[in-house]
Amino acid sequence: MHTKEEKMQAFGRFLDVLDALRANCPWDKKQTNESLRPNTIEETYELCDALIKNDIPDICKELGDVLLHICFYAKIAEEKEQFDMADVCNALTRKMITRHPHVYHPSQIDAEDPKPLPFVPKEVNSDDSSKVTSVTQILENWEQIKLKEKDGNESVLSGVPDALPSLIKAYRIQDKARNVGFDWEDRQDVWKKVHEELAELEAELNREDKERSTEELGDFLFSVINAARLYKLNPDNALEKTNRKFINRFNYIEAHSIKMGKPLKDMTLEEMDRLWEEAKKMRE
Repeated sequence: MHTKEEKMQAFGRFLDVLDALRANCPWDKKQTNESLRPNTIEETYELCDALIKNDIPDICKELGDVLLHICFYAKIAEEKEQFDMADVCNALTRKMITRHPHVYHPSQIDAEDPKPLPFVPKEVNSDDSSKVTSVTQILENWEQIKLKEKDGNESVLSGVPDALPSLIKAYRIQDKARNVGFDWEDRQDVWKKVHEELAELEAELNREDKERSTEELGDFLFSVINAARLYKLNPDNALEKTNRKFINRFNYIEAHSIKMGKPLKDMTLEEMDRLWEEAKKMRE
């Protein structure tokens, strides 16, 4: 692994190359926040894909691609004299120190070389902000600190981006509500809600009311995501693993249909089920 100095040197070298490309490459010259945004979304999903596959070389590569976009936006802002990469880093550092009073004393927020606890300047009185007993308490404190910040969010849920995919958004909404005490006292109680929402969904489906069925489907999915959260399972990761499992098994069926010279649409359900079970056994 590299030393801190080597990491800083590598980052500086990267910024130098970015500056040169922005000045000399026709494509880089014409990029704007708006033109980069779609690619940023794509690069982020590619990183997420590498993470779920645990492909270490690809994770390293995709992290670089995401970092390029972060620094590119800062470079564009610097040209407009709005802010630069140092401002980004300083603002992030200040926020992380502010939101971790159990690691840093408040006196270190603007320190040039912030020192973690137990360091406290002699001229500053200590307080009890560092006394936390669990990750849950840390997260609760995090949300309370965010609400107090001058430039922070105006409400607990306002920090959840509107553009998040619905499944992830539901999880984040529930998680943020939990951090201010709005949650089930006993996680097992959530199953009553899941069963209740499923019964309501089935009732509306039997009535063939599409609008109401859609609403109840959303309520049911929301309750299942809530259950997953309470049992410390990530529903987005779980669903993606199932997606990949289905793709692998279905591809097995399709590959064998080609070997048999029989198109999928001409195969019986029984034939496809047999191949599906074969695919399951191969990967168990």
